[in-house]
Amino acid sequence: MVTTDFMRRLPKAELHLHLEGSLEPEMLMALAKKNKVDIPFQTIDEVRQAYQFTQLQDFLDIYYAGMNVLRTESDFYELTTAYLQQSHKDGVVHVEVFFDPQGHTERGLPFQVAADGIVRALRDGKSKFGITAQLIMCFLRHLPEADALQTFAQAEPYFADGRIVGVGLDSSELGNPPEKFERVFKRARLAGLKTVAHAGEEGPAAYVRNAIELLKIDRIDHGNRALDDPSLIADINRRGLALTVCPLSNLRLRVVDDLQQHPLKRMLEADLCATVNSDDPAYFGGYLLDNFVAVTEALQLTKIHVIQLAKNSITGSFLDDSQKQRHLNEIDRISVL
Repeated sequence: MVTTDFMRRLPKAELHLHLEGSLEPEMLMALAKKNKVDIPFQTIDEVRQAYQFTQLQDFLDIYYAGMNVLRTESDFYELTTAYLQQSHKDGVVHVEVFFDPQGHTERGLPFQVAADGIVRALRDGKSKFGITAQLIMCFLRHLPEADALQTFAQAEPYFADGRIVGVGLDSSELGNPPEKFERVFKRARLAGLKTVAHAGEEGPAAYVRNAIELLKIDRIDHGNRALDDPSLIADINRRGLALTVCPLSNLRLRVVDDLQQHPLKRMLEADLCATVNSDDPAYFGGYLLDNFVAVTEALQLTKIHVIQLAKNSITGSFLDDSQKQRHLNEIDRISVL
C-alpha cells in the first residue's frame, strides 16, 4: 500500500493548473463582497452546489462567471498565493501554471492587472514556500484566432523578460480544432516560447495529432484519447512528449464515468510520460495530492507507479537539466528510505 504521507513527501511538479480554477467558494464570496460584484449566490453552500457539473460546457459557464469577481492586481495575487500555499502542503516543488487573459480583458480589465498580480505572487512564492514557478498564457479556443493574436501582442513585453514563458490552448475543445490557431502558435515558436495545448480531453485522437504536427507543441495537456491510436502513442514516445493528465477533472466532467476506468495506468504501461495534475481544483474536488491519492487507490497503483509519476512530473517540466536532476535525486533518496 502506498501511503498518503509517502506521496506528499515525494517532490512533485504541477504542470496543468488553471489559476482561475483555484478560486475557492470562500474567496469567491469574499471578493464579490469586496469588489461589490453581484453573484447569484447567498451562501458558500450555494456556491459549492453550483460547482457540480455533468459536462465541460457546464463547468466553463460558471468558470467564466466566477472570474468576474477578480478585479484588481491584489485579487490575482491573493488567488495565486492561496494556490501556492496549498501546493506547498502537498509537497509540490515546481509549478507551471496557466491563466486566461482573454477572460479578463474581454470584461474590461487591462492585461497587466491579471498578469502583474500573478507574476508577483509567483516570485514571492519562491521565498515563502520554496516553490519555483513558470507562467503560461492560454488562448481561449472558442474565440477567433484574431483575438488570440491581439492578446499575443499585448503579452510581448512579458515574453521578452521571461515573466511569461509559454502559450497554451484551452476552453471548449470540440468544434475548435488545433489548426484554428496555427498562426499564433507559429509566432510563439518564433519568439522562443514553450507551447502546450489541451487535446484529447473531449476531442478525438486526431486533435492530439494535429496539435503535435501543426502547432508543434512541447507538451500535451490531457491527451486521454491518444490511446485510441497506437501509431500516435508511438509518435508521442518518439518525440518524448509529456501528457498532463487530470484524474479528478476527468471524473467530474465525465471524461471517465468511474476513476477505475481512468487510462492513466495504461499510459504508464505504454511508456508514455504521463503526469498527475489538478486542472481546476476548486471546481473538481481536489488539489495535486488529492489527485495522486484518488487515482492511486482507484487504479491500485504501486509504489513504483507513484515514483514514476513524480519523476515524470519533473522530467516533463520546462526546468533546466540541472534543476530536474536535483529533484530526481531527491525522489530517489526518499524512495529508498
